[in-house]
Amino acid sequence: MSRGGEMVYIPDDSDFSSFRDQCESPEGWHCRYNKAGVTVWSQGQEESCTVQKIKTRISCKDVPAETLYDVLHDTRYRKKWDSNMIETYDIGRLTVNADVGYYSWKCPSPLKNRDFVTLRSWLPLGNDYMIINYSVKHPKYPPRKDFVRAVSLQTGYLIKANGAGACVLYYLTQVDPRGSLPKWVVNRVSQFVAPKAMKKIYKAGLKYPEWKRKHDPGYKPWVYPEQNTLPSVSLAELSVQHADSLENIDETGLPEDHLSTSDHEA
Repeated sequence: MSRGGEMVYIPDDSDFSSFRDQCESPEGWHCRYNKAGVTVWSQGQEESCTVQKIKTRISCKDVPAETLYDVLHDTRYRKKWDSNMIETYDIGRLTVNADVGYYSWKCPSPLKNRDFVTLRSWLPLGNDYMIINYSVKHPKYPPRKDFVRAVSLQTGYLIKANGAGACVLYYLTQVDPRGSLPKWVVNRVSQFVAPKAMKKIYKAGLKYPEWKRKHDPGYKPWVYPEQNTLPSVSLAELSVQHADSLENIDETGLPEDHLSTSDHEA
């Protein structure tokens, strides 16, 4: 997403418009999965390519768009529903609708776990919402020995209101996992990992209002910027995270039969 490949910048209206078009347009996408209200597409690259662009869509009955928007912002609540997450926290704020954050997640055994540092930006548009991110480097959060630092080229959510009290969620991601992965891993992302993640977000949306009533219900800094107490981060402190500057590991030889059974759930 970074313009010119070098300068870190905060996405503007044209970036959000382009992201929305990618989510909504069928052009150039190949359907990989369509079951139980969840659809997954991939784009362009060969199946053996690990830097695939993946798009998923789920209809969320009984979950208003603004509720799902809160769910995707609320890092405290994320610990409740995102079982793949190891750790997440906000590093600092850039503007009222942009910040820098850290996220690490468990990869299916025997793969190594991955982590990211990303610049995230969000935009409410009437009844619809968008959240997008891409990877950056922050001098105080370099790659760690216990994780493979992955690169988000472009990742985000489009939440569209769908009548009263319902919405449609799109998730689009293009990530370089910094590793030559086995083909079965690439296939598993579209057939198992992505659908399972979307269903988790939907269920999290159903349970969020009750949880939030008991956990600082008025605190929503993503809606009320005056509540944001994060330290300010300057764009000058950040640089674009290029994949070729990171370690690239070869995991192509890892066998599928060692995969933990929990990762087979759709």
